[in-house]
Amino acid sequence: MSTSPAPAPTPGSPAAPSVAPWEELVTSALLGTDRRTPPGPASGREAPAALLDTAAVETVRRRAGLRPARAVARPEPAAADPRPQLPPAAARRLSMLLADRPGMGGGGRRGAAPDLMELLPQWLSLANARGFAAPPQTLPTLLDAARGRTDLRPAVLTFAGPRALWLARLNPDWRFALRAAPGGGAELPLPQESDRIRQLWQEGLFAERVALLTTLRAQSPETARELLATTWATERAEDRLMFLDSLRAGLAAADEPFLEQSLSDRSRNVRATAAELLSALPESALAGRMADRAGSCVAVDRTRRVPTLVVEAPHECDAGMERDGVVAKAPAGRGERSWWLGQLVEAAPLGTWQDRLGGRTPEEVVALPVADDWRSELHAAWCRAAVRQRDPGWSRALLGSPSAPEAGGPGAVSLAERAKLLATLGAAERADWVAGFVATHGLSEAFQLLGVCAVPWAAPLGRAVVDALNIARDAGSYPWSFSGVMGLAERCLDPAEAGRLDALTAVPDEPEDASPGAGGYWAEAFQRLTTTLRLRAAMREELGGP
Repeated sequence: MSTSPAPAPTPGSPAAPSVAPWEELVTSALLGTDRRTPPGPASGREAPAALLDTAAVETVRRRAGLRPARAVARPEPAAADPRPQLPPAAARRLSMLLADRPGMGGGGRRGAAPDLMELLPQWLSLANARGFAAPPQTLPTLLDAARGRTDLRPAVLTFAGPRALWLARLNPDWRFALRAAPGGGAELPLPQESDRIRQLWQEGLFAERVALLTTLRAQSPETARELLATTWATERAEDRLMFLDSLRAGLAAADEPFLEQSLSDRSRNVRATAAELLSALPESALAGRMADRAGSCVAVDRTRRVPTLVVEAPHECDAGMERDGVVAKAPAGRGERSWWLGQLVEAAPLGTWQDRLGGRTPEEVVALPVADDWRSELHAAWCRAAVRQRDPGWSRALLGSPSAPEAGGPGAVSLAERAKLLATLGAAERADWVAGFVATHGLSEAFQLLGVCAVPWAAPLGRAVVDALNIARDAGSYPWSFSGVMGLAERCLDPAEAGRLDALTAVPDEPEDASPGAGGYWAEAFQRLTTTLRLRAAMREELGGP
């Protein structure tokens, strides 16, 4: 039963109690009776006791002076979760992971104990893959963890299920769960429920409309596109941009008419996104126009002793180029002509270069010398095109051999671009390339490349990383120089590698030129790594995995 405070008697009436205001009592208690005279007749040495007596009376009065209020309606029960419960050992492991907190100590020394919170994402991924439901008593802690770490939210909400959404409606701190869930936790209509779809699209909140469009796009791309067209002209520019971005999933030639029409949108960002999507369709009219423009800028000069690519960058950015997504104004410090050239080459279908450059393969095209210092600009644009068009053949050509002295192949100009090129390759090929890179160049530049490899790392990649760490250890370097790679190894190395690492957990003899105390630090780092790997193996076994 709810209660409400009784109305205060009118001052001066017979029923009005002579009690000091609560705020005055609190202020006197906080400041002290010698600094703030408490309300009432008592003073001097009797004031503290009188203050406490008055506060006790006021507390009783405040509690007793409440009148029953109308009871609020009980909330509807949470939806049932039909998934199986966790095995007891896995439930205990989850409680341990959630109870762990990052250490508060300073310095770079992490100790030999594993970081349990860093294992929580992997545990959640395994639990979701096996289809288990979250224990109800862990839901508040799970939601608190997801509130503080946005990277945990998708896995936590999948694992927590419908009960998490029920709780989120009762606690404002967990409202992120409603925003992250499709439709805010509401059931979305099916593709055949046209009336419900139309109503939600016209009357729903923005998050619900995005969720509806995304879901329809996955189930019926044509229905999603037709729905978007019904209100496109009246949508806000920022909403049109978000809706247009949803067409990336399942992008196909049937989307071209809608995207071509969007090239005339009044929003520059919408036009740029439409052009980017069209350039990812090699058979689109925009891709053809870009191929013609880029092809007129790059040619093979056969009059030289060695066939050489010559580049004639555009001299202007005309209205047609701007309509097709070319940004006319170059960034500060960038030449306009090179800026325009890069955008044209990036948007041109990669398949056209073989026809325009004498039937050469991507490897042969990339190997051609480029005149007048245009090489880095041209190859960087091809890198971006290979990533946008998800072309593994061009990605291989631009990456080159992992053991090349340049450490990045003939076209990749940065580690970030190499990582993006690697992401277009299959998991096994990606791991082999990075393993070759680590074996040749060590770990100092490998962190970004390791981050795009599938987990757990393939055996050749795991061996290459462990061998490189061992070499760094024998060289007497401090282990925190490799703390990023060591942290990745704890999460990504195959647990089966733990046995190979046992020999590295002992404190080694330090060479004369080694950093003082480095051996002890390395021993701790390898102890933490082996402990973490065995813990990951136990987690997998507790969840019913191999």
